[in-house]
Amino acid sequence: MKLSEAHLIQLSAVVDAGSVSKGAAALGLSQPALSRALALLEARVGKPLFIRDRRPLQATPLGLQLATHGRRILTESRRASEAVQSLLRGTRGLVRVGGVPFFMDAMISRIIAAFQNLHPDVDFEQSYGNLTEVGNGLRADQLDLGIVPLGLSGEPEGLGFTAILAARNVVCCRMGHPLQSTKRLATADLGRFPWVAPLPGSPLLADLFAIRSSLGTPDLDIRYSGGSLLSVLNYMAETDALAILPFSVWFAERKQNRVAVLPVDIPQPQRNLGILQQHGPAKNPAAAMFRDFVIDAFANMQQLILRHENAVVWRR
Repeated sequence: MKLSEAHLIQLSAVVDAGSVSKGAAALGLSQPALSRALALLEARVGKPLFIRDRRPLQATPLGLQLATHGRRILTESRRASEAVQSLLRGTRGLVRVGGVPFFMDAMISRIIAAFQNLHPDVDFEQSYGNLTEVGNGLRADQLDLGIVPLGLSGEPEGLGFTAILAARNVVCCRMGHPLQSTKRLATADLGRFPWVAPLPGSPLLADLFAIRSSLGTPDLDIRYSGGSLLSVLNYMAETDALAILPFSVWFAERKQNRVAVLPVDIPQPQRNLGILQQHGPAKNPAAAMFRDFVIDAFANMQQLILRHENAVVWRR
């Protein structure tokens, strides 16, 4: 026997309200319409749902049991409606974000945590990739947003880019490194020490080659390569190796007091860190909310980053 879920919900409303008129008012129905629905339900089950001529209205044991099921259906229906509204508002859902490893680890993961503190029903899937991989993931609908640096080549086909931070690289070393005590630090001094190479495919790798050219040496002594941000920082903390890092990445890690910036001016890339996404209206409201959150976070962070950057006396 199949019973109408709507009829069960209507029955629960009458039982809870204590009368047909109050139940109709709670459901936004007319009393005659609700009375007809209850009569149909009663005819369907073949047994009375209310004790006849009892005032106030009193349900039979069967009526009480069916009303319990009606309440559950109503509760789940309301939960489903709330879930749909949350998805449309962007306060619930899944955001798939991918980007360059150092920025994802140093900055974006922290921003995700701050966003989830405000919107705990939004889940995240984070992945790593450079511009090509992230662009392909967006086009294949495997990603909602990408956090990548973009140079003068312009936006990849079919994708839009929103700049959030101008690129600036720095040379970093461990705290207490011999170069920190060099009185007349110059770019040439960088060639005296081993280096850490960024991940293959990273724009930082091309920036490292630009530093090599500025030193006028054919090779740098690269002792370690391919590590994550944490492994690079751990390696540098135990050696005299140097590494090229985005200033913003060092800024995010500065409170650890493990890695310092050397005040030497190096060739700078012409690119911006930004958000890459598909053109057109956002398909995922939660991703759109997170995108705006990232933009605001970097706008607030940018002044602090510039203040620290301007406090350094850069030497050539």
